[in-house]
Amino acid sequence: MDALGDPTRRAILERLLRGPLPVGELAREFPISRPAISQHLRVLKQAHLVLDRPAGNRRLYELNPAGVEALRAYFDRFWDHALLSFKRAAEAPRSPKKPRPTT
Repeated sequence: MDALGDPTRRAILERLLRGPLPVGELAREFPISRPAISQHLRVLKQAHLVLDRPAGNRRLYELNPAGVEALRAYFDRFWDHALLSFKRAAEAPRSPKKPRPTT
């Protein structure tokens, strides 16, 4: 969750949804330096949200499906809780409304 607290890291993840990229190409899409992008990728990798793999003389970064699934499962618990609360509220007996006095 901490890794997603930064808007640049969220934007990097969104960009990687379209496919793997090396750091240099990814950095061209952002108004920050290549070393800064590398630092953000390192945080995302430590959070298991991205993977890197060698491709010739560079490394490609891509979304980690297992990490994204774990994140989804975490948020699904909140969604499930919210739906259950809504169901309970909808099914709860309601007391009839008293007519408002007219003045």
